[in-house]
Amino acid sequence: MPYEPPPEIAGLSLAELAEAVAARKLPPVEQWAPQTTGDSGMAIRADGSWTHDGSAITRPAMVRAFASLLMCDDTGQHWLVTPVQKLSIAVEDAAFIATDMTVKDGALAFRLNTDEIVIAGPDHPLIARGDAETPALYLAARRGCEARLNRSTYTQLAEHALSLGDSWEVTSQGATFSLVPA
Repeated sequence: MPYEPPPEIAGLSLAELAEAVAARKLPPVEQWAPQTTGDSGMAIRADGSWTHDGSAITRPAMVRAFASLLMCDDTGQHWLVTPVQKLSIAVEDAAFIATDMTVKDGALAFRLNTDEIVIAGPDHPLIARGDAETPALYLAARRGCEARLNRSTYTQLAEHALSLGDSWEVTSQGATFSLVPA
């Protein structure tokens, strides 16, 4: 079956964005308790690229498939989880990259490099890290994993914040987020 990427997020209403989020069927890794653990030999680089034993994984479908099995535990360790195995995966910065954003009906929606859509809010907060000179913004994506906003998405969000005033804060789904690291 051919892969159909979701439409551009700027052209969707908030209801359509929410429907796209709900339509994404992910494996129920939270329900699995594999007895075998090991190392996957995989890594997610800071630029969002994936490797296995040092070689690039270049097929987007493979990246999307592996990403659907990804979770991060309370210690910050990332895992690929199947019903029979739990394999560690090295993550240099964040598991995902936020590559686009749009503002719809009081909500901020982000597209990830895996074509997933995440709507910022109480369950998916925006997190400012770094310092005032070199801030980095992250979005809680799912299963403990985060997405780092790339430069253009960061710029889109900063322009939105500036259009609201000088506070460097944004609101999405009733939650307010500072874009300045604490």
